[in-house]
Amino acid sequence: MDMRRRRRCLFSGRVQGVGFRYTAQSIAAQYDIRGYVINLADGRVELVMEGDEAEMERVAKEIGEKLDGFIRERTDEVSEASGEFKDFSIRH
Repeated sequence: MDMRRRRRCLFSGRVQGVGFRYTAQSIAAQYDIRGYVINLADGRVELVMEGDEAEMERVAKEIGEKLDGFIRERTDEVSEASGEFKDFSIRH
């Protein structure tokens, strides 16, 4: 049974211009997840990842710990994985 899911996290606060995307990519590389991170026009950062739920939670938690001083709020949406990603990347 495939346990892969999709998680979309939106981070708000002072999350752009602080190395957020590069930190997220570095953390994601340590886990078996795929997806992307991107700055949004409204000042938030969107993190979309697919993988095991426990691993995705560890990625989100580690990002939160490393960038705690910059994040004001995080919202998550979980759904079925699409399988569309081959790796984890930074989108521009």
